[in-house]
Amino acid sequence: MTAGRLFLAALILWCGAAARDGFDRWVAATVLPPLAIAQSVEVLDRNGDMLRAYTVADGRWRMAVGLDAVDPRFVAMLIRYEDKRFYDHAGVDLVAMARAVGQGLRQGRIVSGGSTLSMQVARLIEDGPTGNWAGKLRQIRVALALERRLGKDAILTLYLNRAPYGGNIEGLRAASLAWFGKPPRRLTAAQAALLVALPQSPETRRPDRAPDVARAARDQVLARMAGAGLLDAAEATAALGEPVPRARIDVPLLAPHLADRARAADPLAQVHLLTLDAGLQAQIEDLARQAVAERGAQMQVAIMVADHRTGEVLASVGSAAYQADARQGFVDMTRALRSPGSTLKPLIYGLAFDRGLAHPETLIADRPTDFGGYRPSNFDGLYRGELRVRQALQLSLNIPVVALTQAMGPGQVMAGLRRAGARPEVQGGAPGLAVALGGLGLTLEDLLGVYAAIANGGTRVDLHWMQGASPGFSPQVVMGDVAAWQVADILLETPRPAGVRGTGIAFKTGTSYGHRDAWALGFDGRHVVGVWMGRADGTAVPGAFGGDLAAPVLFAAFQRVKPQADPIRPPPPATLLLSNAQLPLPLQRFGPRDVQTQGDGPQIAFPPDGAVVEGDSVTARVEYGTAPFTWLANGLPVATGHARQMEFDMLGRGFSALTVIDSAGRAAQARIELR
Repeated sequence: MTAGRLFLAALILWCGAAARDGFDRWVAATVLPPLAIAQSVEVLDRNGDMLRAYTVADGRWRMAVGLDAVDPRFVAMLIRYEDKRFYDHAGVDLVAMARAVGQGLRQGRIVSGGSTLSMQVARLIEDGPTGNWAGKLRQIRVALALERRLGKDAILTLYLNRAPYGGNIEGLRAASLAWFGKPPRRLTAAQAALLVALPQSPETRRPDRAPDVARAARDQVLARMAGAGLLDAAEATAALGEPVPRARIDVPLLAPHLADRARAADPLAQVHLLTLDAGLQAQIEDLARQAVAERGAQMQVAIMVADHRTGEVLASVGSAAYQADARQGFVDMTRALRSPGSTLKPLIYGLAFDRGLAHPETLIADRPTDFGGYRPSNFDGLYRGELRVRQALQLSLNIPVVALTQAMGPGQVMAGLRRAGARPEVQGGAPGLAVALGGLGLTLEDLLGVYAAIANGGTRVDLHWMQGASPGFSPQVVMGDVAAWQVADILLETPRPAGVRGTGIAFKTGTSYGHRDAWALGFDGRHVVGVWMGRADGTAVPGAFGGDLAAPVLFAAFQRVKPQADPIRPPPPATLLLSNAQLPLPLQRFGPRDVQTQGDGPQIAFPPDGAVVEGDSVTARVEYGTAPFTWLANGLPVATGHARQMEFDMLGRGFSALTVIDSAGRAAQARIELR
């Protein structure tokens, strides 16, 4: 080889290397647009099923999806149809590009794009032009840069999240849900083929507007897949027979009020995981719509279901419909402050049992009474005379519960509510006796927590609707387990409304003053359900009663939770299962008592209320009061005598309630913890 030829060869090699290096620098210097993009916030249930999703700021549905969540057959069909040499090229398919250039030169315009999936991603992330040479060159440069910086799987993932599928639908997951109502991992061959074809011309092939065009495009993909061997003849024939969807499927809109709360609580989270069950939520929402369907344009309902063993909220319906209507459907009535009516009576009776003021078999008077100027009457205006406490609660009589509230003091009722996690609100200063009959403000969530505590043996339940939420409190005893069981046992026998069936459910209804609120709350051995009905604006509903309106909805909700009720807890060992005649004398008949006065009434001087005592026993001492004294430990009578000291050596470690009753029936109590 002559010197001239060697020089020419060297020059060619040098130019080639320089061109290559320059090309590499040109690709390396490519400024890529942001690859991250706003995606729809999603709210999922306990099983990962969608409850609700939100469009992004520009009104588009764009839901995140990864390759692992997509049917592999769809990916194979996509690559075969759009870019069969995807895994072999570096971003540009030179064979396809040469064909496209040749066609373009002959026709004077771009006829076939020759675009690879990488080039399509380049166009999608820049939203750039495709019909001119400058736009195509830019796509090539970005595609090459993407290949060098990301990799094939990442580029595929970008395509799956960015491809247009008609209207405001972007990304495979949003498209799969909108057109077929299923996630992309469960697509049939026909569905996958349609979703392969749609991004090429998303508006002209929209199934809801041009089903015939959509079918033709889908069938073309199926034919090519059959020819390539990705589908056998039988699969292809069956796929061709599948109908094309003619309407979009709405994105789920379950538990919208709770979803809004989750998003407000953590506005930066992309996915919110709730404890709700989507299937049950849908059933309870349907029940809510039925409950108000024939009740007038303003009647509203709210329903909550929870597992009182775990504290997980399983369903929460804030209104019959999440819309701006006469019912004010956008208002979450599970959080609205309302008068609870008679629904606090089980709590008050439980607190009274716990303090030794009464027993379910204690006789109590139901007659016109003046409580220092407060003269309540029963709802029906009738009085029953003397009857058992059990019957007084089941009949929801007002005089007995006010008498018990006076004996304890309204402050004890408020303290019990707060121990249960409720946040009661009282207008006009200190609470009065009217709190016993609903003279305060509570929410449905508050009341659900109260009934959950009773169902849970008297201990507060951490009601929560966010998965993984930790309670912000230490377990608190609302009432002893004996008192809680006694309340549950009474409520199991509450008369059912006419036409309502359902055994094994302890429940109570309530109606607020002026017929503004109708309530029903109940529980079995596992679940607690609360129902409120009324008008969102607080106006009266003439003739509305909790037993007539809310109770049937309560029992219908339990049927949707589980056809057969779980049995409530058995009575604790310390439960006093006696007739009235067998009770200690102070518990046989309830009389006027005042535990708040310090004069002649008994007071437990030691241990003080709330004390923590080291050891296995404690000696209690009573001051004031008239002997003989009856001592109770956790509601169980221990001894009666004239001594003012009593040693309790049977309590065991943990929380206990010590009660003393003097000969006049006056009582005092101290809650302690033995360590």
